[in-house]
Amino acid sequence: MRVSIILAHPHQGSFNHAIAKTTLKALQENGHQVIFHDLYQENFNPLLPAEEILRDANLDPVVKQHCQEISAAEGIIIIHPNWSGQPPAILKGWVDRTLRSGVAYQFVEGENGEAFPVGLLKAKLGMVFNTSDTPAEVEAQVFGDPLELIWKNCVFKFSGIANFYRKCLGPIFCSNLGQRVEWLKEVEETVKQHFPSDK
Repeated sequence: MRVSIILAHPHQGSFNHAIAKTTLKALQENGHQVIFHDLYQENFNPLLPAEEILRDANLDPVVKQHCQEISAAEGIIIIHPNWSGQPPAILKGWVDRTLRSGVAYQFVEGENGEAFPVGLLKAKLGMVFNTSDTPAEVEAQVFGDPLELIWKNCVFKFSGIANFYRKCLGPIFCSNLGQRVEWLKEVEETVKQHFPSDK
């Protein structure tokens, strides 16, 4: 299976990077073909220029490559921190520029003239690992867990990917080495469970 990993965290020594390395290793051990992008390391430009909004726009070569890769992906894994209930700006910009009309979705006219979206991505599973300093119960009860809604409904389901899994790890700021080791074991087991051996 061809799986795309998208990582968005500016610090190379972050726990998000440890999650990404664990995810990559688990996929490779199960025989999958992995395409990995560290958006900060690659200095991905998140700004969507006006001329790129058009569906038949002449895309920047880097953006075009990302579009081609995500269209061919059979699984997508996103890794990022929770920043004020949102993904980092660089990742939001990646969504804006890559999961675009004609790549991730298209609008179709209904019988009554209304427009409705049809997802175009062929990936069988969309998966998100994110870290947070907010306890899970507070995130859900106080804030309504916006990242769950964003990724599940606004991104993956909208793009045609109904099978979705998300795991939030944290609180990070008060975690110790033993806890982080256990979390990484959970990440490995989760990835291998959802992406079984392709050998």
